[in-house]
Amino acid sequence: MKVLVLYRPNSEYGRQVEEFIHEFQHRDDPRNLEILDIDSREGSATASLYDVYRHPAILVLKTDGQLQHCWMWEDSGMPRIDEVASYTHA
Repeated sequence: MKVLVLYRPNSEYGRQVEEFIHEFQHRDDPRNLEILDIDSREGSATASLYDVYRHPAILVLKTDGQLQHCWMWEDSGMPRIDEVASYTHA
């Protein structure tokens, strides 16, 4: 499983997402994490492919690219790191 983070680095949520990324890398294998700027060509294409309509977004993908789970930004903020990491250990 791979965790993909789609976000805009220089946004009002950028710092919170970067703190999440840092903590996730500390707790889990950093090779399980991919980070994309939503404004990049690849980030935009990925958002379109997985119907991401709100960001930041965290996607858990199977090795074949199939979407396992997706969290999109809500008022409650980012999901718990343990919740996301549980998918990489399944």
